[in-house]
Amino acid sequence: MAARQTDAIPDTLILVEHPEVITLGRSAKLENVLDAGDIAVVPIERGGDATYHGPGQLVAYPIFLLREDERDLHRYLRGLEEAILRTLADFGLHGIRVPGSTGVWIGEPARKLASIGVAVRKWVTLHGLALNVSTELARFAAINPCGFPASVMTSMVHELDGPVDIAAVERTLASHLGQVLGRDFRDTVDSA
Repeated sequence: MAARQTDAIPDTLILVEHPEVITLGRSAKLENVLDAGDIAVVPIERGGDATYHGPGQLVAYPIFLLREDERDLHRYLRGLEEAILRTLADFGLHGIRVPGSTGVWIGEPARKLASIGVAVRKWVTLHGLALNVSTELARFAAINPCGFPASVMTSMVHELDGPVDIAAVERTLASHLGQVLGRDFRDTVDSA
């Protein structure tokens, strides 16, 4: 983040799958961690409540310096949602927004496919979004994700009732994030 604040690096998008971890945002309620077991619980500076990250979940970290005309956090959050909605559509899923609940949902009753939690420091974004591609949904039982019962969580694999190539989702999401947020990403590989 500091490197982006000083223009030492360009706007950057990091896409990863995390080992299992539960993160607690600034407004997290400890009672939303039900039974973490051997999963690490880590408080972080993003907004939001308790979230599970693990294999099969695509996590995107946009590290962007918001330009003068982009300095509206709600607009930025809606942009993240829009990129997810477009990604899901490319895989035959109709995602929706639920008023008052940041993230992306599907169906009726609504099931949550993607969670969003961000922070902004000196107009540089950090943290981001988590899209459940093939996430083991039973792992959400360790928490009340974003304050909801674990039963609201779903994945692309569950909704499509078949396999989904996470690398294809990664490419599609990166493309839509670039389009929606007005950024041009170049593929790079960390050789470290």
